[in-house]
Amino acid sequence: MVTEDISKAIRRIDAVSKSKGTIKYLSDYDLDDYLWGRLVRSSIPRGIIKKINLPDLPEGYFFVSAKDIPEGGKNYLHMIATDWRCFADGDVKYVGETIGILCGPDKTLLEDLYEEINIEYEEAEPAVSIDEGIACKGGAFINGNNIHCSLKLEVGENVDSVFARADKIIEETIETGFQEHVYLETNAAACKKVGDKYQILASAQCPFYIRKSIAPVLGIKPEDIVVQQTTTGGAFGGKEHFPDVLCGPLLLAAYVTGRGVKMIFDREEDIEFSVKRHPSKVMFKTALDKDGNIMAMDSKVYYNVGAYLASSFVVLQRGCFHVTGCYKFPSFRTEGFGVATNTFPSCAFRGFGAPQTLFAVETHMCHIAEKLGIDPLEYKSRYFIKQGDVTSTNGRVVERVMIPEMLNQVLDASDYKRKSREYKYGSGRGIGISFYNHGGAFTGNGESAIIKAKLRLHKYPDGRVEILCGQTEMGQGFHSIMPKIVSRVLEIPMEKVVFDDPNTDRVPDSGPTAASRSTMIVGYLAEKAANLMKPRYDKEEEFEVETNYEHPEGYPWDQASFQGYAYLGYGWGVCVVEVEVDPCTGEVTTRGIWSSHDCGHLIDELIVHGQTNGGILQGIGWASTEVLENVKGHFKQTSISDYIIPTSMDHPKQGVYYVENAYRWGPSGAKGMGELVFNGSGAAYIDAVSRAIGKRISAIPCPTERVMDYMLHGHDFKEEF
Repeated sequence: MVTEDISKAIRRIDAVSKSKGTIKYLSDYDLDDYLWGRLVRSSIPRGIIKKINLPDLPEGYFFVSAKDIPEGGKNYLHMIATDWRCFADGDVKYVGETIGILCGPDKTLLEDLYEEINIEYEEAEPAVSIDEGIACKGGAFINGNNIHCSLKLEVGENVDSVFARADKIIEETIETGFQEHVYLETNAAACKKVGDKYQILASAQCPFYIRKSIAPVLGIKPEDIVVQQTTTGGAFGGKEHFPDVLCGPLLLAAYVTGRGVKMIFDREEDIEFSVKRHPSKVMFKTALDKDGNIMAMDSKVYYNVGAYLASSFVVLQRGCFHVTGCYKFPSFRTEGFGVATNTFPSCAFRGFGAPQTLFAVETHMCHIAEKLGIDPLEYKSRYFIKQGDVTSTNGRVVERVMIPEMLNQVLDASDYKRKSREYKYGSGRGIGISFYNHGGAFTGNGESAIIKAKLRLHKYPDGRVEILCGQTEMGQGFHSIMPKIVSRVLEIPMEKVVFDDPNTDRVPDSGPTAASRSTMIVGYLAEKAANLMKPRYDKEEEFEVETNYEHPEGYPWDQASFQGYAYLGYGWGVCVVEVEVDPCTGEVTTRGIWSSHDCGHLIDELIVHGQTNGGILQGIGWASTEVLENVKGHFKQTSISDYIIPTSMDHPKQGVYYVENAYRWGPSGAKGMGELVFNGSGAAYIDAVSRAIGKRISAIPCPTERVMDYMLHGHDFKEEF
């Protein structure tokens, strides 16, 4: 009988093999009989391909491009949208767009041949920034206006009517930049025809996405492609759709050459030519009454999508749904726009669009409070959303919101109230606070209407139980979480539960490993399947049970209008950061970090604690040192020596706390939390730095040189916006 709380930490199943270096990543596989592949990419952001000049290719070397797509095949990748071309053909839309793939047996010779390729272009003027995209610099290249997608939300009284009677209207623009994923293992994939099917090996989050995406290139069925996820050394969203961009050319190359073909990026290639977090611009207009209370908030949200839409409309939706943060305003409106630019397309990244708008609303609320001479905590607390309140999509908050309990934990731990009083603005010491949330799983009816997740458990005669689903381990601890859930229900040792990296021919499609849904949705399916298996476990030698996702009734959603219950369960967080700023150099030293989160009931406290520590630091890095500039379509920082990520040595030990708030549709009451813990630390950090230097900061990242610039030229809090 299992009696211990499922929260009690265990040693991760993959801890020893990863620590000893015995686990195999794709680069460790014996693929000597495969050709090497090297993507040939556009070197300009926009223009016409006039001529591709190839060197004389030795026997056994190939150049494969759009012209090699067979009859019945299509030159696109079927992501959420189908606009991303497998190969540029006739023109190019961004630096790094795939024009062809060069293949051959000797990697050194392949690199020499690659250097000899010369592509002649007729260059056109690119649009790189959000402003340039909106202005259609160089002429619109998408939809006649460079707007890939848009949406509008409105809650309460018409905001224009409210603004007409406002005492004061505050306008402010908050901006965020690109962010690189910096997963430990770079992108890698391989493809070979095995029998009647093509086998893909890939470091990836979503194996079923890959086969659906690339099948149109050869005009075959997704089932004709078998995707085997290999041990994946981190992803953060960067391996959600981007492996499709590698695997499409690899599939065609395997078809043309009749050989297996493999690609493994080096770090520079990975940073220079991969998807990033969407840069954003959020423009607020906020109406105040004579006492400084918010009457209405109007916002326009712009995300830099890049040349292709891919998943960006879904990212934009989540950003707009979270632009009100943890607050309820009397009236609210937002319009969201995905802007087309000639940059490498942006895609999924931890938080999936929510961090940008959460940072914006938190920073905007701080600036309003400081303009009014009120502590940001006191001002924000007037508007905390509660159970039953209307959300940004005219649904309701279903669960209890435990912001007061979390707030008390971090206030006590950080001594926030005393420090906030004593650290005068501009004194060099500052303490900041942020509040944030994250809707778990796919939005609205996405789980029931689109994903339709399935999971099976297979019991073998020797008593072992195998978990069969498409969810992937990518460093977050899922290979330990799922066996823990199943073994607890069946009351068997975890050693008897098998959960391998998925192969799409063996497992049902349980949906992507994304959107903070894996434990919350698929873990719940595993728990239900184990409960179905339990009464039969001792009676039958070998059998399977299957569970399918069922959406709770009574929570409607209209995908056409984005109205209703966008999320049934939110993760919630509070973060406090304390800093000291050197008045001579602008260097920031972080003195303390404290956070509290509502993740429902924790499945494994140590895994959750690790996710929290990592997410908090990753969020601070986004706000501080992680400068990634795009100059004329080219990323300027292309190595981890000039793209600076924070390490555990750069920040103090964190104070990490949780509250118990079991989610009724999660395994043992667990919610999604992998993205939540990223969402708020950047805003708390910037709030602290802003107070320390006595200047408003309205854009991130904000490294040392920009802190100094704000100190010398920034706006005081009492100045007009």
